[in-house]
Amino acid sequence: MKIKNIKSWAGRHWHNIPGWRTNRKIVVFESDDWGSIRMPSREVYESLLEKGIRVDKLSFLRYDSLASETDLTALFDVLSSVKDIHGNPAVFTANTVVANPDFEKIRANEFKEYRYEPFTTTLSRYPSHKNSFKLWQEGIGAGVFHPQFHGREHLNVARWLDALRQNSGDVRLAFEYGMYDLSESGHIITENSFMDALSYNNEHELENIKTSLKEGLGLFETLFGYKSKSFIASCYIWSPLIEKTLADCGVMYIQGGRVQKIPIPGSTNNYLKKLHYTGQKNEHNQTYLVRNCFFEPGETGAQGLIEDCIKRIRASFFWKKPAIIGTHRLNYIGSIFPENRDQNLNLLKQLLMRIIKEFPEVEFFTSDGLGDLIQAVK
Repeated sequence: MKIKNIKSWAGRHWHNIPGWRTNRKIVVFESDDWGSIRMPSREVYESLLEKGIRVDKLSFLRYDSLASETDLTALFDVLSSVKDIHGNPAVFTANTVVANPDFEKIRANEFKEYRYEPFTTTLSRYPSHKNSFKLWQEGIGAGVFHPQFHGREHLNVARWLDALRQNSGDVRLAFEYGMYDLSESGHIITENSFMDALSYNNEHELENIKTSLKEGLGLFETLFGYKSKSFIASCYIWSPLIEKTLADCGVMYIQGGRVQKIPIPGSTNNYLKKLHYTGQKNEHNQTYLVRNCFFEPGETGAQGLIEDCIKRIRASFFWKKPAIIGTHRLNYIGSIFPENRDQNLNLLKQLLMRIIKEFPEVEFFTSDGLGDLIQAVK
C-alpha cells in the first residue's frame, strides 16, 4: 500500500477507536450556519467583485446566504425521498444561529453599542425568503429538519465593533452591504475576520460571550418552542469556561470535530488544542459528539467526494461508531448561483441512495437523539 493510501486509511480509522460503541448503523447529518447572514445577493456579490474584493475566492462568500423558500423546498424534497430501516426520512441537524446584527441600530449609535435582531426578522427583508421560516416549521414537522443551537450570532462582536470604530480594513464597506466578514480565508482567523464568535481577549469579553449564549438559547426556545439540547461552536473554537453556562441552560451534548481550539486571550490565531471522541464526558456531565465523516461539495468539489464519505462511514461502522457527517449550509444554497444548490442536492441524493443500498439497516438520527441514546445505554 502506498504511503498516501496508508495515511488516508489511518485518517479514516484511528480517531474512531476510542469512545462509545454500538452495533447499530447510525447516520447523523450535522449542518452548520443556518440562520446566519453571509452574502446577501448576487447583486452584492458582483458589486464587491467590481470593487476588487475577491469574494469569488472563498466558497462561503461565493455561495452562502440565507436559505430561500426554493432552497428549503428542494432540500426537504431530497431528504424526504430516502427512508431508513424504520421508515424515517433522512434528517439534517440544522445548527442554527438565532440572531444577526441590527445594522441600522448599530449605525445609529455610531458603532458604540451592539444590537441584534432574530434571524426571522432578517429573513423578512430578503427577497424569496418571507415564507422561509414557515418552511422551517414544516420541515421540523416532517422530521427532515431539526434545528439545534449554533450561537446567538456567527460573529465575534467585540472584535467587529472595535474594527468598525477604527474603520479598519474593509469592515465599513462590508457593513454598508449588510455583511460583517469579507476575509478571503476560511481556515485562518485573523484580526480581519469576525466569524469566530467565542474567541475573547479578557474576562469582560468572556462574560459577554456567556451572556450571548444565555440570550441565544433563550431566543432559540422562543423561536422553536423547545430547548436546544446540543450546541456547536463556530469555527470549532470555544473555551471550556463556557461549558458550564451551556449546561446551566440545558445543553447536554457538544458537537464538534476531533480538535477543540481553545482561545488564548490576547492572541488572535493561536490556540490550545484538545482532542475529543464521541461519548467522552466533561466535568458537567455533557457528552461530546465528534464528526468523523464530511460532505462538503461546495468547498471541495464533487471529485471522489461520495466515495470518500462512504469509506468514512464504513470505517465508522467497522469500529462500531455512529457516522456523524459534517455538511455546511452553503452546499444547498442557490440564491446566488442556482447551480450550486442543484448540483450539490443531486450529489446528496446519490450519497443517500448509496447509504441505504450499502447499509440497509441504517438509522437516521439527529445529534441530540444520538446523545440521548448514548446517555441511555451508558
